Amino acid sequence: MEPEYDPDAEGELPWPDRHAGVLLHPTSLPGRFGIGDLGPEAHSFVEWLASAGQSLWQVLPLGPPGLGDSPYSARSAFAGNTLLVSPEKLVTEGLLEPAEIVGGPGNDGGLVDFPAVAAWKDGLLRTAFRRFSRAGAWDDVAAFEAENADWLPDYALYEALRGEDPRAWWEWPAAIAGRDPGALAAARARLAGEMRYQVFGQWLFARQWQSVRNHAGQRGVRIVGDIPIFVARDSADTWANRGIFKLDGEGLPEVVAGVPPDAFSATGQLWGNPLYDWEVLRADGYGWWTRRLEKTLEMVDLVRLDHFRGFVAAWEVPYAEETAVRGRWAPGPGREVFAALEARLGRLPIVVEDLGVITADVRQLRDELGYPGMKVLQFAFGDDARNPYLPHNIEANALIYTGTHDNDTTASWAASLPGWQRQRVLAYTGGADAGDIVTGLIRAAYASVAKMAMVPMQDVLRLGNEARMNVPGVAGGNWSWRFRWSQVHHDHGAFLRECAELYGRAH
Repeated sequence: MEPEYDPDAEGELPWPDRHAGVLLHPTSLPGRFGIGDLGPEAHSFVEWLASAGQSLWQVLPLGPPGLGDSPYSARSAFAGNTLLVSPEKLVTEGLLEPAEIVGGPGNDGGLVDFPAVAAWKDGLLRTAFRRFSRAGAWDDVAAFEAENADWLPDYALYEALRGEDPRAWWEWPAAIAGRDPGALAAARARLAGEMRYQVFGQWLFARQWQSVRNHAGQRGVRIVGDIPIFVARDSADTWANRGIFKLDGEGLPEVVAGVPPDAFSATGQLWGNPLYDWEVLRADGYGWWTRRLEKTLEMVDLVRLDHFRGFVAAWEVPYAEETAVRGRWAPGPGREVFAALEARLGRLPIVVEDLGVITADVRQLRDELGYPGMKVLQFAFGDDARNPYLPHNIEANALIYTGTHDNDTTASWAASLPGWQRQRVLAYTGGADAGDIVTGLIRAAYASVAKMAMVPMQDVLRLGNEARMNVPGVAGGNWSWRFRWSQVHHDHGAFLRECAELYGRAH
């Protein structure tokens, strides 16, 4: 029986024993509709995880993707991605006819063509909406709308306005961009039907996602979600909450987010996200952040908090700059925001993304809060035995990965290693499995003292660079990889189960 969780136990997650899981975004699931979705294949994946002895399923942010089809540039921090709505489930519910879901964009597996999928899914959802509206069964949707009244009306209006004018919100007519009450009232009246459609889509997503999550819970699989610290500039969040960001009177950013120059980039990285006005958020008791985390925890069991160092200090760059060189470290709220969140929500099931060049004050805050950090084995073999990512140097309160969604696949990474580094990896992992570095690193992750071990599905399947999910700093061609069940052999699941049982992670 699982130990009872003590919310006052410093540094403890709600499940203190050892776990292992697989990183796979739902868009990467198989299926015949051009993109992974929340239908039968998602439920099959839950069953596969359970059969492989896994108790964690990590996903990327579940919001509607924005610029570059990135889940980290979502059009809302609260809404769900309706591209994930399952056509098959809509047929089961009588909202679509079987013939209407034939001939979608793409076959089983293959890369996601996001524009084609978006256009096709929109047509299906509008057909389902018309049938649902004629049936008059709006009570459940109205209840969902009431439960999400703090964000859903603004999101529905934002999406409806985007349908009229696909430009960024700050390029809309000034009265709408500036949220003039009279202009918004007129827009709501004009677009009432479209707003109801947007609400309907969110209701569908929420129902289907909770079905998958409930199934996972019944099979002993917990969902690990993801919160990017920053939101997209062109998002419902920024448009509807301008006061909590460092924006000028016209809605333009005063400063934007990035990272300073380093060994990888002489000009740093200019992300372009608006930065928070933490003083305004503090005056409100961090209400927006509280609701954001609360909403995420309605959908997942554990949250990976991206760019944790930004809560200590964020690199802010004047808006007019073309590179990140002329930025500065702007102090964040530090422990105060987490104290406010925990006062409202209780002990937070959080893992913090603390990768990259992390300063002592960031490590200190992480340790004071007691949240697990992240360890990535692909980072462990570039120098000597003191490397902090080597399993013998990590602490138990951690989540260890072979690689993440931002890394190359481990097979491709291993193939690119210089000879001395490859030999170092093989020596460290015992040179087992005929020099198979992927197998060796999976074993090393499971054998480590880290409380949680995570392996991307690409590494489970031993896939190469063709299966990479994201290349940071590259604007296009990311996020589209999908697997096929024909790639999954019995040995893949059996090996994960063997490791989970051997190293005390099986449930």
